[in-house]
Amino acid sequence: MKLIYYIIFRITLALTLILTVWAVFFYVTMIDEVNDEVDDSLEDYSETIIIRALAGEELPSKNNGSNNQYYLKEITKEYAKSREDIQYKDSMVYIVEKEETEPARILTTIFKDDEDRYYELTVSTPSIEKDDLKSAIQVWIIFLYVALLLCIIIISVWVFYRNMRPLYILLHWLDSYQTGKKNKPLKNDTRITEFRKLNDAATRYVERTEQMFEQQEQFIGNASHEIQTQLAICRNRLEMLMEDDSLSEKQLEELMKTHQTLKYITKLNKSLLLLSKIDNGQFTDTKEVDLNVLLRQYLEDYKEVYSYKNIEVSITEQANFHITMNESLAIALLTNLLKNAFVHNVDEGHIRIIITKHSITFRNSGEKQPLDETHIFERFYQGHKKEGSTGLGLAITDSICRLQQLNLRYYFEQGEHCFEISNKN
Repeated sequence: MKLIYYIIFRITLALTLILTVWAVFFYVTMIDEVNDEVDDSLEDYSETIIIRALAGEELPSKNNGSNNQYYLKEITKEYAKSREDIQYKDSMVYIVEKEETEPARILTTIFKDDEDRYYELTVSTPSIEKDDLKSAIQVWIIFLYVALLLCIIIISVWVFYRNMRPLYILLHWLDSYQTGKKNKPLKNDTRITEFRKLNDAATRYVERTEQMFEQQEQFIGNASHEIQTQLAICRNRLEMLMEDDSLSEKQLEELMKTHQTLKYITKLNKSLLLLSKIDNGQFTDTKEVDLNVLLRQYLEDYKEVYSYKNIEVSITEQANFHITMNESLAIALLTNLLKNAFVHNVDEGHIRIIITKHSITFRNSGEKQPLDETHIFERFYQGHKKEGSTGLGLAITDSICRLQQLNLRYYFEQGEHCFEISNKN
């Protein structure tokens, strides 16, 4: 998840919680105020009736056009003692004037006169208006809640985007930067101190990386050349020495073993050099490569090698697989897979190559058990040691695929070891 989305999510979550608590509190407070006003009105009306009743005056008419109603009745002392002096409740009452039942707020109070007679007074007022007011308050609170939340989120997104823009410019520049190639300079003017320091640190890091890359590239080239030269000299001297007729059979055998070791070291040095160049991104020249044509070309060179084990090779071309990449790397990619299919095959085995528009798959016979797919692409890993294998062939293949953003996967199917290369899209 991007930083800006993560921050906005956190802010939205916090604001939602805060605004929800505020909305609930505001609603409860408003409703409580409405109830207080209604209750005060009922208390005033009930006091008027009680005063007139105690003074022996005429009580207000029940049909005076007012929405308020009252019921006065005499009760026993025992009943009065069992009830609270004043009670409030919401209930349904019958309105005589309207001849219908409506919701009402009801006050019930108990009082006594000078002659110790107890009375129960029930006063009610319709609460339809109060319910309408509650509904209106609820609707407006929800509207204000949503509107306020959306406004805050929109403003937060705009503010964060404006303030975080230098960071994303820097990230885009770093993501597109390729060591050893011509890259655009970083243009990221900002007044924010932290981002200016970050820009300076990134620029210094890139400059040091370029210097180290050039030094490493030069060192690898020189070291490889020197090592290859010395290895070639050693092999030539051994070959000349092996031509000496005065050597015993045992001495000749030892020299041949040494010669094989030097041959292996030479092969290993070339593989390590290739890996280093791939990792350093030194293969910058690219063009569209037709893997079908390239494969047929190198299969011709491998015919004699495959005939050594009587390996049958078949190609199924459903379409042409075109890739834009360095041609040398394309050759290394195919030849390493061809070598792997041969080295790890069995006598009178087979190799089946299937090419589609977006993939190429090498299927070969070999060990009856699947390889360890978690380690087979590691450098120097050899599940089953094979003569002449450096343990770097599949590692080179994996490095090339990662460099070219290709998918490389291994699977074991129908007794065949399968290596598939495909486009990521």
